[in-house]
Amino acid sequence: MSEEFEREFLIKDTDSLIFFGANDRNLKIIEKHFSVFMFGRGDKITVSGKAKEVGQVIELLSELIFIINKNKRLTRTDLLTAIQIIKGESQEEKDVPKAKDELNSVVLFTDAGYVKPTTPGQIEYMQSTKDNDIVFCIGPAGTGKTYLAVALAIAYLNKKIVNKIILARPAVEAGESLGYLPGDYREKIDPYLRPLYDALTEMLPRDRLRKLMDQEVIEVVPMAFMRGRTLNDAFVLLDEAQNCTFLQMKMFLTRLGFNSKSIINGDITQIDLPDKILSGLVSVQNILQGIEGIKFVYLGAEDVVRHRLVKEIIHAYAQRNDNDS
Repeated sequence: MSEEFEREFLIKDTDSLIFFGANDRNLKIIEKHFSVFMFGRGDKITVSGKAKEVGQVIELLSELIFIINKNKRLTRTDLLTAIQIIKGESQEEKDVPKAKDELNSVVLFTDAGYVKPTTPGQIEYMQSTKDNDIVFCIGPAGTGKTYLAVALAIAYLNKKIVNKIILARPAVEAGESLGYLPGDYREKIDPYLRPLYDALTEMLPRDRLRKLMDQEVIEVVPMAFMRGRTLNDAFVLLDEAQNCTFLQMKMFLTRLGFNSKSIINGDITQIDLPDKILSGLVSVQNILQGIEGIKFVYLGAEDVVRHRLVKEIIHAYAQRNDNDS
């Protein structure tokens, strides 16, 4: 029979009320998933049980501090996700650092789980966004360009690094000629902005999303509505940027104000502009390369995270293009 083991954990630099939960709810949830007994008083928690599980729980408590400081809250979903990662990745003691790396790479905790980069290209994309104020991400469909960018924007809003999120897309093709479409303004543009709404609804509870949009803390707008604005303390995403003209790209980039961050996404193999109009996403690569604070990241078929056939389709079209050139 394994000997009982006891360790103490000090709660530092975080809100103990969030950490413990109402009526020590969080400690009770942890006890249900590990064969340990936990007792908390003040800023100290005592964990007793078998040495291996006590070690895992101490590691878990450290990560809960990280999650609280990152998200300014600790939901039941956050806690259960962290428990799942620690238990899943820590079957042996040597795997504990792997679980810690897994948690540290999480961009956003959601009610459905969490969002994190999963390929080397996506990891570079996320790190580049943290290190630079403007990031261009160019790559094929299915590489997570939009999904990860929206997750990062919400994470920045949760941490109060920014006060506002602006998600923009060219509506229709480059000219944004909406007049011929049936319906009112919202009915005209909604189909072109739908992918942004889809990402938001996957990452935020509907009630909170509706409230944030009503308060204009989160805006989803067609590209044309960016003209004349100056965006301070904002996270600004331009999606499908390959369908912006040269002048539209310049207009968008000059909207950025103080304490703001911008991601510009696009797939230069799927440009819908008329042949004689140069894509702003293509031309900007030559214009802005090498400027400090601006980073270009390129994703490829190896970064696709959709159905396996998507990779094969991308490779097939790339091979066809090579043969035609």
